[in-house]
Amino acid sequence: MVGLQEILSVASGSLVGFTLGLIGGGGSIMAVPLLIYVVGISSPHHAIGTSAVAVAASAAFNLAGHARADTVKWRCALVFAAAGVLGALAGAALGKAVDGQKLLALFGLLMIVVGGVMLVRRKGGDDPDVRLSWTTAKSLMPSLVGYGLLVGALSGFFGIGGGFLVVPGLVGATAMPLLNAIGSSLVSVTAFGATTAASYAISGLVDWTIAGFFVAGGVAGGVVGIFAARRLAQHKNLLSRIFAVIVITVGAYVVFKGADALLSWL
Repeated sequence: MVGLQEILSVASGSLVGFTLGLIGGGGSIMAVPLLIYVVGISSPHHAIGTSAVAVAASAAFNLAGHARADTVKWRCALVFAAAGVLGALAGAALGKAVDGQKLLALFGLLMIVVGGVMLVRRKGGDDPDVRLSWTTAKSLMPSLVGYGLLVGALSGFFGIGGGFLVVPGLVGATAMPLLNAIGSSLVSVTAFGATTAASYAISGLVDWTIAGFFVAGGVAGGVVGIFAARRLAQHKNLLSRIFAVIVITVGAYVVFKGADALLSWL
């Protein structure tokens, strides 16, 4: 029998999926606070593990669309993702060792940073023909591996997809255009989310029932969001900025709720 928690999981997943479909990023950062404050998961670690499942599934769904559109620079994306998976394993292990309330408060700080980044217009590179090969490996590999390890570690620690970091990381490492960076980033987001989810699942920190309902809602919300994006294309920048302010506000609330945990470190 479907109860209130399952209904709230579908609704929360729909909101995240709708946001991702509408403005193309940032929505997954809302998964953890929604799981805690709306769905009612009491443990921050369970919320992070469960959200990682949803993030991986959502990214894989969106990656399929970008792959069909041929916007993915596969070799660059796979190297970045491979390095990031190692970072995500280390980050997830560290995150599980941190007190749940402190981790949640740090997550709130991250939300404020993400919201601030979203307020800044993203820029792409100027090399649409960039390609990882034996010739270019010497110049591209160090940056791809370095950025990948760092972004993966942050992704694993906080249980997020990290697309807002992967996109500028790929642009910085390869100078690829923004559209290619967005499509290619989904390889990493899928891999990071799956790695973090697996790490938390091994520790018994994933609520699979809620994750399933959340993912189902996310797929439905994503379809609606993509449709809305086509209708509201001329207002996309405004919508992104409004959502960024919402993310900052929610992040400030999460930090406020966890202020005592943060102050205990001082």
